[in-house]
Amino acid sequence: MAGLYFDDLTVGQVFRHEIRRTITEADNVWFSAVTHNPAYLHLDEEYCRNETEFGQRLVNSAFTLGLMVGISVGDTTLGTAVANLGWDEVRFPKPLFHGDTIRVETEVVELRESRSRPEAGIVVFLHRAFNQRGELVAHCKRSGLQRRRPAA
Repeated sequence: MAGLYFDDLTVGQVFRHEIRRTITEADNVWFSAVTHNPAYLHLDEEYCRNETEFGQRLVNSAFTLGLMVGISVGDTTLGTAVANLGWDEVRFPKPLFHGDTIRVETEVVELRESRSRPEAGIVVFLHRAFNQRGELVAHCKRSGLQRRRPAA
């Protein structure tokens, strides 16, 4: 199991995830299609070239959010998460485009006991995604219910 137990985490701990991912046109078009998002910003190259300040299609921000969090799972919650409790302060300060490569880092910003589940604790992660130029392109806080280490 790759994930860490609640007891293994400390506030201020930072994970610099090894997985990087170049976002393709197929990723963006597929994700937009399966989520029924017909926004021209994601699907219509001609519209974006002529009618937007970007001059090209933008990567769907919901895909960016999912990818940013997904990259973190192997190092943090794989096999130890009970449930995702929510995302807060989701921001996209710079756009992503087809061909951009992202890297992700995660910081533990809060740990607290669960009042209703003594076998688990609540962790708040701060995820940050950067493009290949080191520019911050996305960040969010994610709260999760994390298993405690089983008694020996």
